[in-house]
Amino acid sequence: MTALLPSEFADLERFSDWCLDSEPKRFAKRMASSMAEMQAFYDAITPRAEEAISYCDKFPLDDMPEDAQRLLQLLYSLVMVSFPVEAWRQPHIPDSGAAYLDLLIEPVP
Repeated sequence: MTALLPSEFADLERFSDWCLDSEPKRFAKRMASSMAEMQAFYDAITPRAEEAISYCDKFPLDDMPEDAQRLLQLLYSLVMVSFPVEAWRQPHIPDSGAAYLDLLIEPVP
């Protein structure tokens, strides 16, 4: 199996299914995941987040190696699951009914 993340983050490879290149994909993954799955992801990534940010900061956003881009995508996914894990205890936003928001543009990469 080919490594998707930088070697320094090999312990996070088991969460590579969270390396998603758009907000709609990350949102769909969140909504399709159980709280136990999100909690496991959150618990594994959170202690390494500062180190991962420092690693990604070594590269310009418009010229990141692919493994660093995937690491950045893991961090984006961490943001996506942080409120469900820390506050809501559910994938859905409480009391939001059928409301939704489509993101039209995203930060690069």
